[in-house]
Amino acid sequence: MPNVRRPRPEEPKPLDAYDKALTLLVRREHSAKELKSKLTRRGLDSAAASEALAKLQAKDFQSDARFGAMLVRSRIEGGYGPRWIIAELKTHGIGEAGARELIDAAEPDWAELVRRQLQRRYGGKSAKSLGERAKRAAFLLRRGFDAATVQSVTRAEGLDSSADELD
Repeated sequence: MPNVRRPRPEEPKPLDAYDKALTLLVRREHSAKELKSKLTRRGLDSAAASEALAKLQAKDFQSDARFGAMLVRSRIEGGYGPRWIIAELKTHGIGEAGARELIDAAEPDWAELVRRQLQRRYGGKSAKSLGERAKRAAFLLRRGFDAATVQSVTRAEGLDSSADELD
């Protein structure tokens, strides 16, 4: 059998900014700010990253509105409140007004979400004391729910009958 030489595979050419950005977007949605940051961290200059981003946005491969809607749905399902979601969207370059529009479009029932978080965390047991109710409220506030919603749900949750006399 004759010795046949196989051609060496060509070395792949390095990906340009557009290809790298597209590779990142295939995995998941990214905000424009996040995508540009990742490209510059990978050694591409800012101008090339901006140009690639503009091409991707022109083809609707990258959309801050789509990214924001995905993030809002994900965080609502994860049990986070509007303050948390707005703060996270701001870190991705989406302003407060845009963040509020995205949240309003999702039409969440915040009171129901608060109840689900309480059920998940405390198993449906009512608070035994005012201190326990305060602890639960603090937990919900850290999750980004607004004080009025937290107060209405934790008050409605009530205390055991012996502690009700303290109110």
